Amino acid sequence: MKIASVEIYPLTGATVDGGWPQGHEPQENLHTLLIVRTDSGLSGFGSSFTSGKLVVGAVELLWPLLKGESAVEPERVSETLRQSSFWQGRGGSVEHAISGIDIALWDLLGKACRQPTSRLLGGDYRHTIKPYGSILFDEPDALRRTLLSVVDRGFAAIKMGWRPFGRRDRKFDELLVRTARQAVGDTVELMVDAGGSEQFWPHGTNWARNTARMLADYGITWFEEPLPPDDLAGYVELTRISPVPIAGGEVLTRRQSFRPWIEQRAVDILQPDCTKNGGLSESRRIAWLAAEHNVQVVPHGWNTAIGLAADLQFSASIPVARYVEYLTPCAYIDEILTEPFRLDGDGLLTIPSGPGLGVEIDPEKLKRFCPNPILFR
Repeated sequence: MKIASVEIYPLTGATVDGGWPQGHEPQENLHTLLIVRTDSGLSGFGSSFTSGKLVVGAVELLWPLLKGESAVEPERVSETLRQSSFWQGRGGSVEHAISGIDIALWDLLGKACRQPTSRLLGGDYRHTIKPYGSILFDEPDALRRTLLSVVDRGFAAIKMGWRPFGRRDRKFDELLVRTARQAVGDTVELMVDAGGSEQFWPHGTNWARNTARMLADYGITWFEEPLPPDDLAGYVELTRISPVPIAGGEVLTRRQSFRPWIEQRAVDILQPDCTKNGGLSESRRIAWLAAEHNVQVVPHGWNTAIGLAADLQFSASIPVARYVEYLTPCAYIDEILTEPFRLDGDGLLTIPSGPGLGVEIDPEKLKRFCPNPILFR
């Protein structure tokens, strides 16, 4: 079974604001879907957390290596693309594109074998998992309304991130966290994401340590990205002294970038993003290395339905997994599948058990967000 074509779908029209200072409009393109089609008629779905123009450029670079390749050898094909593009890639947008291709190839392998991808990744350690609704911080009254709406959708865990937390003063940060805890009560888990990967992040280890102490008073499950993503030494120090678990790693690409974070125990919770870091092939390697060092793994996913489906298959296949991130509300998750995801009465997601990723895109629904895909064949 050979790769015959790749279709690229830059998604626009319902882009969720990501929390950056400049904001994001619905028409901006931050996510890109890929469909890899084979000479046998099977197709696989992938997702890259980067713009369509960058994916198109990367696929143009990679297409001579990809065209006619085996469609059912994801690890070998992805590693070949990675090794063959070192001088023009070695991370960044090329790796983001390889991530989407890799996810699509794992979907294809599962469909060819008539098995869920999780089983091919090593086996199913679980069949359900807790999603946490991922939202942005806001002014206190608006934050309270958003939190209650997320609880009404059935979520038993919620992560709040980015602006305005950490952008004014300590009293306001505590007001936001206190407002959140009072709004949802003690039975809903709360996580806090400072968004330290924002440009020119002003805070260091002292701010993060003091903020972590405040968060501990409100039973926060973890404190995410409290420092810039290049401050490895700061993360090592903070993780050692923080009263709440420290999480990070969403911006890293390639397993080699994760190694020092794992070996130096720079975080308690590592957050590889399979739509950026090299796909499911790399995420599996990262997760097992983390497990050997007793570092928990929670996949990062400011995501699409395909990215979430990949996270679910990944989380089923690693021994210790507790959560998946679920951007909400998000039309790119909720409005493109033939069968949307649904939470059960306990706030859990059932991990799809069908072949491959276990989900199918509705072509007519996808046209709403990308009427004119780009084709390589």
